[in-house]
Amino acid sequence: MIRVLLVDDQRLVRAGLRMLCESVDDLEVVGEAADGAAAVRLAEQLRPDVVLMDLRMPGVDGTTATARILASRPSARVVVLTTFDDDDHLYPALSAGACGFLVKDAAPAELLDGVRRAAAGDSPFTPAVLRRLVERAVLAATTPLVEPMTAAVPGLTGREREVLALVGEGLSNPEIAGRLGLAVTTVKTHVANLMIKTGSANRVQLAVYAARL
Repeated sequence: MIRVLLVDDQRLVRAGLRMLCESVDDLEVVGEAADGAAAVRLAEQLRPDVVLMDLRMPGVDGTTATARILASRPSARVVVLTTFDDDDHLYPALSAGACGFLVKDAAPAELLDGVRRAAAGDSPFTPAVLRRLVERAVLAATTPLVEPMTAAVPGLTGREREVLALVGEGLSNPEIAGRLGLAVTTVKTHVANLMIKTGSANRVQLAVYAARL
């Protein structure tokens, strides 16, 4: 059972997320928070596996709450729920340790899959959000999240190059698996190896690397 903490200052949003999570057997909503301070407190008390985190909240915002939660519970997985006008908040949230970003109007199946992937150690990104992050990073060479990349890393296999290109397009591991006819576990292994070989700390950096080749 995956234990989920919902964090959003809008009651209706939390209610909708609760109904969605409770519609399946493998997710359990263990708590709700309307602001970042309550999220930090409940994360310590309830020890959720995954935190669905809004960014714009009164008082302690989602980015600050993410950093505080992970400082005390580094095993927690924080997935940001974002709107498309949250661009200025995405990089700080990633720096704070968020493992993924999903848009609030994502299809229910996509959101549920994102929670499961986060709990399994993957980094769920809505493809459109990942593409925007990559585009901004490529244009802003001084971003602290992206180290300059001047040459391709030698030693990549042909399959790794295929996977890398699809990561750069914003595809998720299941989508890459479907495109290449591979098992999802095989894709996860390729992505993990690519992150090591390219020195990428997260999926965004890996996608930026792909975009710069």
